[in-house]
Amino acid sequence: MLNRTLLSRLRARLSQQPAAVLLGPRQVGKTTLARAFAAEFPGAVVLDLERESERARLAQPEAFLGRHRAHLVVLDEVQTLPDIFAVLRPEIDAERRPGRFLLLSSASGALLRQSAESLAGRVAYLELAPLLVEEVGATAAAASTLWLRGGFPPSFTAADDETSLAWRGDFIQTFLTRDLPQLGVTVPAETLRRFWRMCAHLHGQVFNASQLGAALGGVAHTTVGRYLDLFVDALMLRRLEPCLANVGKRLVKSPRVYLRDSGILHALLNIATIDDLAAHPIAGQSWEGFVIEQIIGAAPPLAEFSFYRTAAGAELDLVMSLGERRIGYEIKLSNAPRPTRGFWQACDDLGVERAYVVAPVAEPYPLAEGVEVVSPLSLPSIA
Repeated sequence: MLNRTLLSRLRARLSQQPAAVLLGPRQVGKTTLARAFAAEFPGAVVLDLERESERARLAQPEAFLGRHRAHLVVLDEVQTLPDIFAVLRPEIDAERRPGRFLLLSSASGALLRQSAESLAGRVAYLELAPLLVEEVGATAAAASTLWLRGGFPPSFTAADDETSLAWRGDFIQTFLTRDLPQLGVTVPAETLRRFWRMCAHLHGQVFNASQLGAALGGVAHTTVGRYLDLFVDALMLRRLEPCLANVGKRLVKSPRVYLRDSGILHALLNIATIDDLAAHPIAGQSWEGFVIEQIIGAAPPLAEFSFYRTAAGAELDLVMSLGERRIGYEIKLSNAPRPTRGFWQACDDLGVERAYVVAPVAEPYPLAEGVEVVSPLSLPSIA
């Protein structure tokens, strides 16, 4: 098993809260992590709610949960049994001690809304992202493989690039034809495939629903926005909102959209090898999205993220806000990165505490006071 850094955070949260919800896309490693955690608790009960035999054990949920009140109960793919939240609330209130329930889900939006209503003040939320550099071995070779193949464990650990690409192709097909319909999505799979591929071609750019709708054959911008919501809720796309700082300047106010896993991005664009990737026009944007996910995945839980861009050209690819503190990131696919004047202007506009230029460099080095060029291998220690 790969050493997932979220495990220590999960232990900490469930030592304080009666329940925790672990979110993450399918195949990202939630079940493996949950079983490793459950193994630390004798008598823990783990139910996969996609299996009819295990759902049957919850036919009388009040009686079942009451019988196992002394043990940790893990419910995998809990979004398939939404009525369980109404049962969990009185059960938690009957014995409100830490570490009673761990709920796993492959969808965020609907689940969060439902659990927020039912379990307010009783549950912690954590998200298991695809693999981080620090989890696979902080070496240049590991980072290169992770960038190409993405962070889904079966893809990253595949025997070769061809096998990895085949796995991702199967994942995309299953996600569109099975996983989304199970979440109640009725849009044809081929329509959503075309939308997803268009997002891949526009990876890292400002999202224009009208433009995308026209490319899809005259689909209304409101419908395109609904497609975006589906993929964001399913944890496949990241909608990065602009930093609307009060700096007295004309700001870009539309979000940017990224595919959250670089391997899925490359599969949708038929990029099979690192040489293919290096020669592809998307390489720079792919690198940017990959690094953004690494930064967010290694950041403190309360950090908030945005990008900054003005009509005059001041720009930061990522802004991390920690209360009143701001840290800026510019991301370059170059071993000798040269930030533009817009980077320095953005740092000045936002009054960032520190700024980093993240690039595939061998060693970190300073550019100016409070500004440093770093490798993605350094990100866990600086985020």
